[in-house]
Amino acid sequence: MKKKTYLLIALAMVSMGMNAQNSEKSSLGNDVPEFVKTMKIGGTIRSKYEYQTEEGEGRFEVRTARINVAGNVTKEVSYKAEIDLCDEGKIKMLDAYTRIKPWKTLQLTIGQERVPFTIDAHRSPHQQYFANRSFIAKQVGNVRDVGSALGYTLNAGFPIILEAGLFNGSGLTNQKDFWTNSVNFSAKAQFLLPRGFNITLSTQKIKPDNASVMMYDAGAYWHSHGWHLEAEYLYKHYAADAFRPVHAFDSFVSYDIPVRNERSLVRYVTPLLRYDYMSDHSDGMRYVDGKANTEGKLIVNDHQRSRLTGGLTLSLKRPFVSDIRLNYEKYFYRNDGVAKPSEKDKIVVEIMTRF
Repeated sequence: MKKKTYLLIALAMVSMGMNAQNSEKSSLGNDVPEFVKTMKIGGTIRSKYEYQTEEGEGRFEVRTARINVAGNVTKEVSYKAEIDLCDEGKIKMLDAYTRIKPWKTLQLTIGQERVPFTIDAHRSPHQQYFANRSFIAKQVGNVRDVGSALGYTLNAGFPIILEAGLFNGSGLTNQKDFWTNSVNFSAKAQFLLPRGFNITLSTQKIKPDNASVMMYDAGAYWHSHGWHLEAEYLYKHYAADAFRPVHAFDSFVSYDIPVRNERSLVRYVTPLLRYDYMSDHSDGMRYVDGKANTEGKLIVNDHQRSRLTGGLTLSLKRPFVSDIRLNYEKYFYRNDGVAKPSEKDKIVVEIMTRF
């Protein structure tokens, strides 16, 4: 409770500071410092209702309540800090980094950030196409870590974005007491081909406990004329056969239909369909009797399953700004598969607002 209070006070102070800077901006005219001119506060709120069709039970949930501050100290130096006040009921610091960009094609980032890995796991909540993320993004892929990354953009007739970095390899853990002699990294290459095609290749090495984990991901999408078609595959290997390899796959299609009536509250209607799959998965931590314990071994944290998701997104502005996401998720398990409460057949209604 005390932690939550401190964070809310900090956010209030940032807001007050912004108001003061806006006043300063109006009084100083052209002499306003660069960081005042560029500072922006933004965020994303996602609230949803889920109804499990087999159990006949439902729940309301605030899935995301993010606030971020970003801007430039100088033309070459930028920063970002983002916090989620309700990530499944928990407060988390998500981004906290400084980025140095000596010229347009090169950048260096250091701090806590979204690692350069996969397509779908790299999307922010407002950029998601479905109410619930794919298995690659939620269970199998490693989304954020602490470290430093280098990015370079080159032109080979089309843009190629290269990113690589060294990270703790532990994810969002207690950084103060985390030390490692392991070289953990992430690297990604994006080929932005003509006519809306994108091919992305990435790899990552992490070590959440005593066993190193290597991941390889390949994906592609086509985005043009309102259509979006995407497919992605991830392979996860655990050192010394600590756990059997994991396979995950995600594919979906969507089509944005603009509403011609300018008086309509809904500006776009987007039907969409997804299929995703994952084999038995371990988070890389050792357990004894269901509790984390260094004397234990890796276990199945997520059982093999596939899912078919159909839905409709109603955009109240342009897509990914203010969306109503209507989804139905159908899960398929093996006979011995154990379904978590949140991973069962359900209807999902979510409202997402980006500000």
